Amino acid sequence: MKWTGLNELREIYLSYFESKGHLRLPSFPLIPKDDNSLLLINSGMAPMKKYFTGEVTPPRKRVTTCQKCIRTGDIENVGITARHGTFFEMLGNFSFGDYFKHEAIPWAWEFCTKVLELPVDKLWVTIYLDDDEAHDIWVNEVGIDPKHIVRLGKEDNFWEHGSGPCGPCSEIYFDRGEQYSCGKPTCGVGCDCDRYVEFWNVVFSQFDSDGKGNYPPMEHPNIDTGMGLDRLACIMQGVDNLFLVDTVQNIMKHISKITGVDYGDSPKSDISLRVITDHVRSTVFMIGDGVMPSNEGRGYVLRRLLRRAARHGRLLGVHDTFLWRVADTVITENRGAYPELAEKRDMIVKLMRVEEESFSKTVDQGLSLVNGYLDDTVKAGGKVFSGAEAFLLSDTYGFPIDLTKEIAAERGLSVDEEEFARLMKEQKERARAARKNAGADAWAGENDQLEGIPETDFVGYGTMKTEGRVLAILKDGLRCESATAGDEVTVVLDRTAFYAESGGQVGDTGIMESDGAVLAVTGTTKNHAKNYLHHAAVKAGELRAGDAVKAEVDASRRLAIMRNHTSAHLLQAALRSVLGTHVEQAGQLVDEHRVRFDFTHFSALTGEELKKVENLVNAEILSGLSVECREMPIEEAKKLGAMALFGEKYGSVVRVVSAGDFSSEFCGGTHTDNTAKIGLFKIVSESSVAAGVRRVEAVTGNNVLAYLDELAGELQQAASVLKVNNPAELAQRAEQISAELKEKDRELESLNGRLASMRMESLFAGAKQVGGVRLIAAKLGEADAEVLRMMCDRVKEHAPDLVAVLAGVQDGKANIAVACAQEALKKGAHAGKIVKEVAALAGGGGGGRPDSAMAGTKHPEKLDEAISAAEKIVANMVK
Repeated sequence: MKWTGLNELREIYLSYFESKGHLRLPSFPLIPKDDNSLLLINSGMAPMKKYFTGEVTPPRKRVTTCQKCIRTGDIENVGITARHGTFFEMLGNFSFGDYFKHEAIPWAWEFCTKVLELPVDKLWVTIYLDDDEAHDIWVNEVGIDPKHIVRLGKEDNFWEHGSGPCGPCSEIYFDRGEQYSCGKPTCGVGCDCDRYVEFWNVVFSQFDSDGKGNYPPMEHPNIDTGMGLDRLACIMQGVDNLFLVDTVQNIMKHISKITGVDYGDSPKSDISLRVITDHVRSTVFMIGDGVMPSNEGRGYVLRRLLRRAARHGRLLGVHDTFLWRVADTVITENRGAYPELAEKRDMIVKLMRVEEESFSKTVDQGLSLVNGYLDDTVKAGGKVFSGAEAFLLSDTYGFPIDLTKEIAAERGLSVDEEEFARLMKEQKERARAARKNAGADAWAGENDQLEGIPETDFVGYGTMKTEGRVLAILKDGLRCESATAGDEVTVVLDRTAFYAESGGQVGDTGIMESDGAVLAVTGTTKNHAKNYLHHAAVKAGELRAGDAVKAEVDASRRLAIMRNHTSAHLLQAALRSVLGTHVEQAGQLVDEHRVRFDFTHFSALTGEELKKVENLVNAEILSGLSVECREMPIEEAKKLGAMALFGEKYGSVVRVVSAGDFSSEFCGGTHTDNTAKIGLFKIVSESSVAAGVRRVEAVTGNNVLAYLDELAGELQQAASVLKVNNPAELAQRAEQISAELKEKDRELESLNGRLASMRMESLFAGAKQVGGVRLIAAKLGEADAEVLRMMCDRVKEHAPDLVAVLAGVQDGKANIAVACAQEALKKGAHAGKIVKEVAALAGGGGGGRPDSAMAGTKHPEKLDEAISAAEKIVANMVK
């Protein structure tokens, strides 16, 4: 047995089972595919359940993997103990109806004793109570000492999860020695202490449970082996826990370098180092597999891990964002086995940084509030923190309940979770009722008036003209028998070619004519009863209920809408291709002018990314892809890979719109029959809509020409303003003006420097002796932060024993700067601490280095009082 690195152990295991005829598969993503029973993959066999059940044919009957896994059921214990972690890797060798116990058991022993050279006398085996077959193989075929075999009951050595494949299992334990024993007389294999470590578990899936206590044998039994890679590495490297394993230690060392805190300095800081190390590992892998931060599901797990790690960073004294810096070490340590981490490095780092920055904006205020509330609870002798106050922190200040519970637990308090849950439920019910009532109110009037009217037959996918009959006329929200010239009405027909506004596509407009009337249709919507509502103005004559009409859609407008809608599908596919599969539609508006597409993404798109997306869409347009619209069962659509709108509920039959092999989506809208008919596609803007949601607006067809004409006009106007005859010379002229402005800025900076020097001379003359240092404390009137910094630099250059506390107000904002020269530092002066105390007196906060610090204040009117207090603050600090 020799020391072996974690990455090397992974490769040794997979290579060994390849030599036994197994197909090596890469790790499946952490996001389960077509499995709603799991938020995240939590075991080696989880992504292969359908191979075991026979629903899906495996690529080979023998498979070996190293599967990345996340478990967060006991997240509160991660860090508190060195045993727990949320991220781990599970090694596995699997047989789908091929080999069984006579192969699996000897291979397990050969790998442990011959390949890894683990000492035989340190290994123990457990089997299920009644599994004599496994016992005979271990003793007679492998040759293990029967005294090293322990029979355990169903709770320990029988794998079963409801109905379906199940069976006994056999585990291998490593004896770490008596020094790790709990000392109890009963201590042995299966004890909860640290002496005997289970590291290999092979499940013999040989029964098919009906969930009612009946276990008929399977015709083709399976093998499911699981071995924790981290746990094996602990044994091979002779360390006590996973946080001391080589790759994990390298991550922790990076954190120690940032925080200045080493593992082993104190039990309290060790907890924080373990939390950060584990949670950064998990978040890097989760983001790499497409998990995005959100307030529910796996996105909430990710957000919770990031926030918990960020808070423990603060406990170690780091208030700036730093987790994203550690991500590179996680990627470096794992890129060999998981190359996708390196490929998605930029996205991972950006997203972690954005999320950490977002949390930083609220966490300090939240921590201050929660600690204040907890102090009040402790002073009152309470043991339970109010659920109402926990709800206030969550609802008003965005402070997560999980962190509140954790901080309370550190103070020996619990949280009234029942009260919190009740208040949260009430809030959700109020919001749900408000949404429901708002929607109901919108439809109430017309639904009452149109009760009994059959749903409209929509024929607009194949035609823009139709004949129909007037089923109902609404005027001022009320049903009427007729309408005459000048009336604004809503008309319901038995059949129509007019598309009703839905799915982000606007409703059609056009003309409706009867023998006696002409109507201009200004928009089309539909109600819950699927009555198509043609909103129209009667231009001439009289329209009556029951009249036969000819209705014609404004074809030019509809074609422009169709171009934009099909381009929206191409746009989503292009965004996913360029940015990643985390991109999901978050909203859409398609009209005759442009397409507006909202999608999940964590940062602004770069110019290069926008260009790639635009070029990709235009390439597919110019390829002339056929656009097909088909109705099919939803399961068939999912198998084809058609994208559904996240969170949307669909019926058993859906309409799928496909543009060649490039795009396939569930969609009920109208589309061009070929991408070439879109003409051209031009992105006109990219912006933020909400946290984690971006918006792209684009134009197509004739609107591209209109956009280019508008740009040309603006260029000509800019050229005229800048007195340039040829717009092509605009860039050169702008560069010239920019250079002139920079020269002006340099002149202003020089003047500011001279003014600062003049001010400093008078300030030096008025310096006051405070203890062993000289203090300059002054309010300088109109002075921005940059001027204050410049003057502080002069202080440090002028004399070694000076401390300067300078304040200025500009545009209603007050700033305080503090500088401590070299000798002043030696006497105990600390700029960061001074500025924090001084700023607090004016309702502000801040900090910084010992020699230089800045702060802002909320109450400029209290600056004089704050500056006056500087002398006492410095006097209490210096020796």
